Amino acid sequence: MQLVVARIGRAHGIKGEVTVEVRTDEPELRLGPGAVLATDPASAGPLTIETGRVHSGRLLLRFAGVQDRTGAEALRNTLLIADVDPDERPEDEDEYYDHQLIDLDVVTADGTEVGRITEISHLPTQDLFVVERPDGSEVYVPFVSEIVTDIDLDAQRAVIDPPPGLIDDRAEVASARDAAEDEGHGA
Repeated sequence: MQLVVARIGRAHGIKGEVTVEVRTDEPELRLGPGAVLATDPASAGPLTIETGRVHSGRLLLRFAGVQDRTGAEALRNTLLIADVDPDERPEDEDEYYDHQLIDLDVVTADGTEVGRITEISHLPTQDLFVVERPDGSEVYVPFVSEIVTDIDLDAQRAVIDPPPGLIDDRAEVASARDAAEDEGHGA
């Protein structure tokens, strides 16, 4: 199984270092010196991390064979991809890799089918499940413990307790609102 763990940004300095946008919760494990990473585009790699350091809150990496700014700049926007055992779990039991969550069935606590997770959207404040409903529409479910009450990888299911309006069909909500307005304007 391959996971995107970072995206290379701009060159930093003149000795071949690059900034990276980290896309893993375990950068010390995935982006340490000696790590060999596949790339997208594949023609840029594989790349072996020679050194890594944090500068002004940003991770800087240098790769074997990249010794100057020109070489570093040529790697800009390249994705770094790590090979991961598909059965590997993050250290924290309440954390999951995206590939473990994609395609899970989403149901409410009473067993009502909501849909299937098709994507995980990583936002600055929280992650969102992009859930495809049986009718093909999508609903966004915040991946927070108050809403996602259980992840059962063995059963391939995510159980949610959605607040009112989160997964309600827009047409049902609109028609209920219209009906309430009609009742208020009766003759």
